[in-house]
Amino acid sequence: MKLIASLAFATAFTAVSIPALAQFQKPEDAVKYRKAAFSVMGTHFGRIGAMANGRVPFDAKMVAENAAIVETMSKLPWAGFGEGTDKGETRAKPEIWTEQAKFKDGADKMQAEVVKLSAAAKTGNLDNVKAAFGAVGQTCKACHDAYRKE
Repeated sequence: MKLIASLAFATAFTAVSIPALAQFQKPEDAVKYRKAAFSVMGTHFGRIGAMANGRVPFDAKMVAENAAIVETMSKLPWAGFGEGTDKGETRAKPEIWTEQAKFKDGADKMQAEVVKLSAAAKTGNLDNVKAAFGAVGQTCKACHDAYRKE
């Protein structure tokens, strides 16, 4: 039930936030937005990882629900990287703004792999999920290595 509520929240959040994507009152608002989007995405990706890595029993329905949330959330944080959002409480490296094409390419690759993860999750096959999970993880790591301060 909690997962259904989370999915409903993510869907509602997406619908409500779309008009706001282009209009953050302050750069700090954009930073908070992107952090929140990444946090929700990371939480649900972690739940899939726990199953893919055998730390918790595999539940195909739960994987599919979490993958759907990850797919939705993967579209959101990018609007939060606008002008002036490179300052303040952020782990974003300056290269995000000086290498925007490469950064966008990394985001696009991650989103493409997340779509594959969602499709793999719908098969209910653990091996498919593991393969797709690993590919998503690699795209996340590549971007974090290049564009996130530790």
